[in-house]
Amino acid sequence: MSRDTDSPPGRTAGRFDSLLRHDLPASLVVFLVALPLSLGIAVASGAPIAAGLIAAVVGGVVVGLLGGSPLQVSGPAAGLTVVVATTISEFGWKTACFITVLAGGLQILFGLSRIARAALAIAPVVVHAMLAGIGITIALQQLHVLLGGSSHSSAWQNLIQLPGELGNLHGDDFFIGLVVIAIMLAWKYVPGKLRVLPGPLVAIVIATVASLVLPGAPERIVLSGSLFDAIGLPGLPSGDWGAVVLAALTIALIASVESLLSAVAVDKMHTGPRTNFDRELVGQGAANMVSGALGGLPVTGVIVRSATNVQAGARSRASAFLHGIWILVFSVALVGLVQQIPKSALAGLLIVVGMQLVKIGHIKLAKRTGDLLVYVVTVLGVVFLNLLEGVIIGLALAFGLLLWRVVRVVVNAAPVAGTDRWLVSIDGTCTFLALPRLSSELSKVPTGTDVLVEMSVDFLDHAGYEAIHDWARQHESTGGTVEFVELGTAHMAHALDGPPVRGRARTMLDDVLRPWRAGDGNPIAKGVAAFHRRNAHVVRPHLDELRDTQNPHSLFLTCADSRIVPNVITSSGPGDLFTIRNVGNLVVPGGRDSSIEAALAFAIDELGVDNVVVCGHSACGAMKALIAGGPTGPGLGNWLVHARPSLDRFHPDDPVASAAARAGFGVADQLSIVNVAVQVETLRSHPVVRRAIHDRGLKVSGLFFDIGPARVLEVTPTGIAEIDAPELAGLAHTH
Repeated sequence: MSRDTDSPPGRTAGRFDSLLRHDLPASLVVFLVALPLSLGIAVASGAPIAAGLIAAVVGGVVVGLLGGSPLQVSGPAAGLTVVVATTISEFGWKTACFITVLAGGLQILFGLSRIARAALAIAPVVVHAMLAGIGITIALQQLHVLLGGSSHSSAWQNLIQLPGELGNLHGDDFFIGLVVIAIMLAWKYVPGKLRVLPGPLVAIVIATVASLVLPGAPERIVLSGSLFDAIGLPGLPSGDWGAVVLAALTIALIASVESLLSAVAVDKMHTGPRTNFDRELVGQGAANMVSGALGGLPVTGVIVRSATNVQAGARSRASAFLHGIWILVFSVALVGLVQQIPKSALAGLLIVVGMQLVKIGHIKLAKRTGDLLVYVVTVLGVVFLNLLEGVIIGLALAFGLLLWRVVRVVVNAAPVAGTDRWLVSIDGTCTFLALPRLSSELSKVPTGTDVLVEMSVDFLDHAGYEAIHDWARQHESTGGTVEFVELGTAHMAHALDGPPVRGRARTMLDDVLRPWRAGDGNPIAKGVAAFHRRNAHVVRPHLDELRDTQNPHSLFLTCADSRIVPNVITSSGPGDLFTIRNVGNLVVPGGRDSSIEAALAFAIDELGVDNVVVCGHSACGAMKALIAGGPTGPGLGNWLVHARPSLDRFHPDDPVASAAARAGFGVADQLSIVNVAVQVETLRSHPVVRRAIHDRGLKVSGLFFDIGPARVLEVTPTGIAEIDAPELAGLAHTH
């Protein structure tokens, strides 16, 4: 269960203060937005006007108490208008209320079974298209009301009957509706102080006042008594229970998805507690059971009211609860005022709300991501069939498009320029679906030629393997040769070992980066064979550019330890690093090591590197030997004599040593870090390096590779530093 607004001990006063300062004012703003929308949605659904008010009250009170989204506001929503109107037309109002109760029970089961997040697996493009289709349908319906007529049963009828309605225009209704549309569209341009008032409420009030003072008799809302008088029990269906259950399931699914998507959007608008999706579904289900039982419309989380709630400064679920109370008070005490509202005013409001569901940004996104066809088909299905069928068609098309994108394979066969060889590239998922394309491309290869087959395949089934294998055998029987380079994670050699499985990219990285043993025999030879088989073809074009010259950007001096792989830890490639390796990554001063002298002179003066880097590492054997007293005599003992300056500097007062100790490194690793700092200083005093620093800004820096966590740190003159920029911080320093 997510954290909600229940007051912990000792903080009741603070909660009450927040209620008065934030939630109470926000609830009034949300009430003013929700009131006209609830009335309009009831009209658009063909339900009694009071049904919209009942649903608004129940949505605020019940979901406000039981829901899992602290700042979401629930009530009747435009997203269910079409399906509710169809349900009422097919079953009648009383049975539609029973279907709402049944849908609420299903939602409670959804929440208790903890499948709420599964509803979020619907492709966003389908949801966007569903909302757009609903918006277009509402606008088509309400256009007839705006013109003084009544809406028809289907979008197609609303469309073809529109010219006739235009010829029988009711001027007073049309004018009132246009006033609402104009105010709604222009409200975002009014000065900031006025814009604090909800645009829908202002539009309805102005239109109602205008209808009372101007000549004409526009049709108005009719309420039979107060809200309590409208409460009535639902009626059981007289038959066809299968259709009733299907309608309930449709409402439950749409209401659940709309509520959950709205909750996700609301969570992104604030930094408070997150939504408990399962609890939210239980709350929504309870509200629908209560609303249906009292004669109200279905309830969902509504993004318009929820966004208003957040923007108005709400801090807890108390705001949603109070907004329901205000609607109840208004509906009981001021029912006569509600009956003064013209139907065409609500029609104008709903036309704007409906068209706002069609978002240009969603259409552009669908086009950019290649989902425009799914969007258009879903919209047309929702508008001209019904909401459920349109969504199902959209999901089926989205799934088909996904399947096509995932399982397709790109096969190309072409001669290699300037040679007699052919290259066949197979990239993607190679299954039986690829056989026509595979056969067509392989047939282009002339008999008797040498062929390189480059396979970047992540899935290879038996049919794909057999087609490639049989072709290769046939081609070789005619005098040709076939060489395989397998760059992907699915290999020909394993195709018959068992059922095909999709290879993981991580596995391919592991094969390249992890230490491995080749088993019996010569590991170097086996490694070379693997290189020829899998990697040579990839690096060959890059190495071909370097065949006559090299142009490294850095000289990299590091330890001879086998665990240090310079190109891996610096994400560099062939030709980038001119590398020097010795035990302990030491720089011998005074020209006493001709190998280092030659490397420095060649890299700096001849190759013109821009950076010189010294890299030490953790668990260094040379540093451990120094601390332990070290070997003496020829070989390692004589070499480690050159590390004595690092050991002499290693004391608690040294800033680098103390920084390493504070970072939690052991004694040997502290010495390794100090050793890097000493070698960097030695390099900076070297004549060749010092001249390059002065003449062209050569940069010298130190690194420390912590092997266990695979972390590289910068060693500075005064300590160590994290590296979180694309370039090494130390390399940016001019020395």
